[in-house]
Amino acid sequence: MLKPADPSRFTVHLVGAGPGDPELLTLKAARVLQQATVALVDDLVNPGCLKHLAADCRIVSVGKRGGCASTPQSFIERLMVYEALRGERVVRLKGGDPLVFGRAGEEIAALHAVGLQVEVVPGITAGVAAAAAARTSLTHRHHAPGVAFITGHRQPDGSPLRWAALAQSGLTLAIYMGVAEASSIEAGLLQGGLPPETPAMLVHAVSCTEERLVATRLADLCNTIQTKEVGSPCVMLIGQAMREAVQLLHTPKNSSWSENAVHAEEHVRQHVAA
Repeated sequence: MLKPADPSRFTVHLVGAGPGDPELLTLKAARVLQQATVALVDDLVNPGCLKHLAADCRIVSVGKRGGCASTPQSFIERLMVYEALRGERVVRLKGGDPLVFGRAGEEIAALHAVGLQVEVVPGITAGVAAAAAARTSLTHRHHAPGVAFITGHRQPDGSPLRWAALAQSGLTLAIYMGVAEASSIEAGLLQGGLPPETPAMLVHAVSCTEERLVATRLADLCNTIQTKEVGSPCVMLIGQAMREAVQLLHTPKNSSWSENAVHAEEHVRQHVAA
């Protein structure tokens, strides 16, 4: 075993497990998992991804889920450092992509602070997978020149995000972890000037067997979440690029949005067990 005096000889891998479906794991991620001796696994990682780990790999559950008891981030960072300096091949396995709301910045800084090397293996982030599930594009030549990936959580000081500024951006908004703040999101975007009829797609448990797609409009966002009982994890896709996908799920096809009713239709994608 190498001595901790030369930590630069050790590399910790931050690996994206993708949005849920184990088949969306990348080939490189599968190879890195096969070589791991210690795996720190997030709560949202599909257990099917763990089949790529060696039989003698030690799996440490470090659950992190919004609104629930979570493993302290400082503990995760200390554990990664400790195991890596012992000579273990450490993998930090995260749902989605490590660099999108995965607190990778803090973990990379903690590892670099003690001289450890870091390699990031990207994964498919939930926002992209949600658009794929809705059979639509996040960008559109005529409607959306770009996309913004946004956390629905409030800022550390408790203040809401600058929804008004985002409303003026012209971008498709892919909002993660936003169910609990739906009323604030709806109000902020409306106050910022985004039209009430702006299409919105809610994708629950994207790429998993429990996946649900619910189509609505911005003015009915909060009401739809309540009446359709849309829970977490959920990605909200809001913007004109969603119009066709929303129309495909909205029935009857010749109806229009009503100001006094929620016009949201559910689509449950059936998965065939492998």
